[in-house]
Amino acid sequence: MEKYWNIFVSSFTDYGWYLWHEVLNPSWGNYFYWLIGLSLFFWLLEIVKPWRQHQARIRQDFWLDGFYMFFNYFLFSLVGFNAISNIGVEAFNDFLGLFGVKNLVAFEVQSWPVWAQLLTLFVVRDFIQWNVHRLLHRSDFLWRFHKVHHSVQQMGFAAHLRFHWGETIVYRTLEYIPLAMIGFGIQDFFLVHIFATSIGHFNHSNFHVPLGPLRYLFNNPQMHIWHHAKRMPRRYGANYGISLSVWDYLFGTAYMPEDGRDIELGFEDVEKYPKSFMEQQLHPFREGGKAELPKVPAAEPKKLESA
Repeated sequence: MEKYWNIFVSSFTDYGWYLWHEVLNPSWGNYFYWLIGLSLFFWLLEIVKPWRQHQARIRQDFWLDGFYMFFNYFLFSLVGFNAISNIGVEAFNDFLGLFGVKNLVAFEVQSWPVWAQLLTLFVVRDFIQWNVHRLLHRSDFLWRFHKVHHSVQQMGFAAHLRFHWGETIVYRTLEYIPLAMIGFGIQDFFLVHIFATSIGHFNHSNFHVPLGPLRYLFNNPQMHIWHHAKRMPRRYGANYGISLSVWDYLFGTAYMPEDGRDIELGFEDVEKYPKSFMEQQLHPFREGGKAELPKVPAAEPKKLESA
């Protein structure tokens, strides 16, 4: 138990020093300033050429979503997630050790070209996240947590990172084993994470750029807006792609019936959903019984073939 206690304590101190160093030392490998830079870039695009021109430049809940960005990527680890996850990984490895398993690496990719390693990590991770995202919509219990993200009623880049910390636990838990079996380094995750964050900001931004055939590969604002539609003909929603849209087209979950620029966003009774950060964090635990998933209208409009 002493080992786990030491991991618990050092996780707080190590991450605290890491975050302090990030804030005080801007550099090309500094995620803190990458996040700020990417956010300012997409906000500038929204200001210069907004897709929804009637939407205020500082849209509804802009500052709330801004706080979510820093909480989910930095403060959440500082208040305990980093320590708990480190203990979980160590305990899992100790459990494997009882059976003589020293690591989970099943595919040696370190000898591959760097571009091949990064591409593999990006594609595999995105496919896992696409499946987890579907699970968040199909599970009544997990939907309670995912509703925080869908409580957005005006879309903008910062809405990308409005999500409940419970989602982080689900994603990281289900990602751990398959990604550990491939065996990537921290630097690999950093580069892929920066790229994925950029696409996530883009997907949620109030910006329009014709992608042509690339829309069948990469997620985009015109496709993702329908994922946030208040009224959907499918009970569990559609367009689950995180970075790549190709999974939705391959598995029949793509949905773009028309230009969705001005559609209503959210879910039934979203107007009554808590507005403050703390209330949104507590609400999933307070919901009694089953959290209702979106209702299903009688007919489903045809898919849109162009975007």
